[in-house]
Amino acid sequence: MRELARALGTGVASSSRIHDAFTKPRLPGWGLVEVLVAELAGRVPGGAPVEHEVKRFHDLWDAAAAEDSSGPATTLDAAIQAAVDSRNYAGAIRLGTQLLAASALAQDHPQNLQRRHQLADWRGHAGKAAEAAAAFADLVRDMTRVHGPDHPDTLDARHDAAYWSGEAGGAAEAAAAFADLVRDMTRVHGPDHPDTLAARHNAASWSGETGGAAEAAAAFADLVRDTIRVQGPDHPDTLDARGHLARWSGEAGGAAEAAAAFADLVQDMTRVQGPDHPDTLDALHDAAHWHGLTGDIEEAAALFTDLARDMARVHGHDHPDTLDARHYAAYWRGEAGGAAEAAAAFADLVRDTTRVHGPDHPDTLAARHNAAYWRGEAGGAAEAAAAFADLVQDMTRVQGPDDPDTLDARGHLARWRGEAGGAAEAAAALADLVRDTTRVHGPDHPDTLDARGRLAHWRGHAGDAAGAVVALTDLVQDRTRVQGTDHPDTLASQEALLTWRGRDYLRSPLTQPDAPA
Repeated sequence: MRELARALGTGVASSSRIHDAFTKPRLPGWGLVEVLVAELAGRVPGGAPVEHEVKRFHDLWDAAAAEDSSGPATTLDAAIQAAVDSRNYAGAIRLGTQLLAASALAQDHPQNLQRRHQLADWRGHAGKAAEAAAAFADLVRDMTRVHGPDHPDTLDARHDAAYWSGEAGGAAEAAAAFADLVRDMTRVHGPDHPDTLAARHNAASWSGETGGAAEAAAAFADLVRDTIRVQGPDHPDTLDARGHLARWSGEAGGAAEAAAAFADLVQDMTRVQGPDHPDTLDALHDAAHWHGLTGDIEEAAALFTDLARDMARVHGHDHPDTLDARHYAAYWRGEAGGAAEAAAAFADLVRDTTRVHGPDHPDTLAARHNAAYWRGEAGGAAEAAAAFADLVQDMTRVQGPDDPDTLDARGHLARWRGEAGGAAEAAAALADLVRDTTRVHGPDHPDTLDARGRLAHWRGHAGDAAGAVVALTDLVQDRTRVQGTDHPDTLASQEALLTWRGRDYLRSPLTQPDAPA
């Protein structure tokens, strides 16, 4: 399906729409049938002329359309398909609900069950994952009753029910559901069936999302081996599984392994799919990301810079993927020592994301965050503080005062106010932040512990070295309990405690030399 979608060209028909044309009971539109027949007929060595095959299928399609029992629904079907093609899922849901309500078919008719499947899927694509999961749960129950538990449509509905439950926040639930589905798919279809392999893919992915990165990496290693055997090393599903294997190997602690694996994957995707294919560009993005996490910062900055250029050429300057690549290119440029360069690049990105997405879009707010941060790192502490003050106001309005990003921006605002000379002001702001992060995240959350460390730092710089010692003594105890004695944050807090103990000792009257007579 993916190969046909690529062959037809961007915007002609998605792989899911092509899949529906081959598998669903509803008669597909002639326009789609025509381009599919032409593409497939042209691939048959020594076959009939393409024009002949197109005419033959058009006659068949006319006969099928004349006998189509849907009657007046045909026009509504066309409107629904147009809504889906334009990604107007809300419109598709509205029209599809009308079509289902007007159906003269029995409630358990396969066509009505299929329409319910589509409606549930559209709800998920419309951003209503929880509603989609609930609708699929009901559909699975009815399909099991009508078709039986091992019917392909029942298994297909179970697949989508598990997926949308994961997208709705139930990663553990999705992982367990896909594990059960893999077992049943293997029994019904066999271990090498594409649907079984797809279920294994999702089971591994959701296992990783629950925190089992090592388990996900092991599962994808097995899946890559099997997809190579079944579908070949250059099949899109094999290449996709290799990408997930690399990602979860990195998440499990193997950043260097992930970087090397993605570099190899980029080479193979370039050979198989071409350098401008979206999957190739995505793999290049991941290769750059993991290079950065291995400490190869210069390479990460260079790769993201090249990627941003290629994305602009392939997708256009305003495409979200182009803007995303520019974001990371600027970030790693700053990490490589070019703070002023990063600040300038983020200032340009803020202007463009505001124009493309609007001032309140998460990507615009993230770009503003980084522009302010690197402005401070480049020596403009007062400018950074002013920019973060504006950002905190807008984040509070858009995302709410308790959003993690809002709380994080408040921490940066306090830091740059302190760097600009307002140590007491920074300490007061961090005291408020500690209170709020404790309420929102809990006392043992990393963000709460980090805010407490910053509070102690600026309390000391505001002249209260003894208060810093007391705060850091308590923090070291809590970090040791929560994170362990050897955690880098615990060790850093211990070092800060020793520093402020020394400063407090030097400031104590008992350590001052006697006044001259």
